[in-house]
Amino acid sequence: MSDTIDLEKKYKPLIVSVSIAVPLVVALLFRVRIEGWDTAGLPPVYATINALTAVLLIAAVASIKAGKRSLHERLIKLCILLSAAFLVMYVLRHMTSDPTPYGGTGINRYFYYFVLVTHIALSVIIIPLVLFTYVKAWSGKFDQHKKWARITFPVWLYVAVTGVVVYLMIFPYYQ
Repeated sequence: MSDTIDLEKKYKPLIVSVSIAVPLVVALLFRVRIEGWDTAGLPPVYATINALTAVLLIAAVASIKAGKRSLHERLIKLCILLSAAFLVMYVLRHMTSDPTPYGGTGINRYFYYFVLVTHIALSVIIIPLVLFTYVKAWSGKFDQHKKWARITFPVWLYVAVTGVVVYLMIFPYYQ
């Protein structure tokens, strides 16, 4: 038991650091401008990555409920990699292109901004949730992992699905 406690203690400072650093670095990189790169093809790619992440998250939950722990673990690792790939592409797009303003009006505009703001806020919150949930499983604390996963899964799924919704809503306004 002391090994699992040590593992969690060992990674807690790293998880906290990453959870603070990633949003700060992303915010700073949004101020950096790289000219001459054509990243117009990235939004549909990272929207597809979000959709795939959502599907794989659901598959991961189904696999663990079916007792397929190894498959569950592989799917979650893939979801983490896909989320990281999304983030890199998203930041690259924003470093190389002007922001695309949403052109919708009325209730659609309010809905779009609600979804966008909650997506962004929860995408910051999901970082420590995923990392702490993962370390709980890695430490063999499956009861605690399950409790954390009950919160992490719906938040992560929301972030993945709303990433697709935001893309679909802003797609007509891309230049």
